[in-house]
Amino acid sequence: MRALIQRVTTAGVTIDENLHSFINHGLLVLLGIEDADTTEDIGWLGNKIVNLRIFDDAHRVPNLSLKETGGDILLISQFTLHASTKKGNRPSYLLASKSVVAIPLYEKMIVQLENDLGKKISTGVFGADMKVSLVNDGPITIWIDSKEKE
Repeated sequence: MRALIQRVTTAGVTIDENLHSFINHGLLVLLGIEDADTTEDIGWLGNKIVNLRIFDDAHRVPNLSLKETGGDILLISQFTLHASTKKGNRPSYLLASKSVVAIPLYEKMIVQLENDLGKKISTGVFGADMKVSLVNDGPITIWIDSKEKE
């Protein structure tokens, strides 16, 4: 499971020209799911996301987590995070799970993040053509792969 995490002052997702979800202070999380992902990956990654110490404390040092600041999460499914660009110029998405596998794992990640954060999170719509907007704060952007727990 791969996540691209961006600290944001605002983030939103529009579907069919209608605002679907919007957050202020928090994290925009793009989530890529592959067939090898399990509930263990969900638990580990969910905990990591809400506890990343990337928000400024009173001394402007990134020392606080999302959980400590009361921020929000906007979670967007993003199969292209599993793109392979080794051969040619057209990315291959063979590692990305098909919806029959990915949707249940995506839904479990929503529940995991809500449990870890202690409140509802905002989401996109799996498989929809979404327009995502954000104001990256910092900018801070972090890549996490649950298969590379370093």
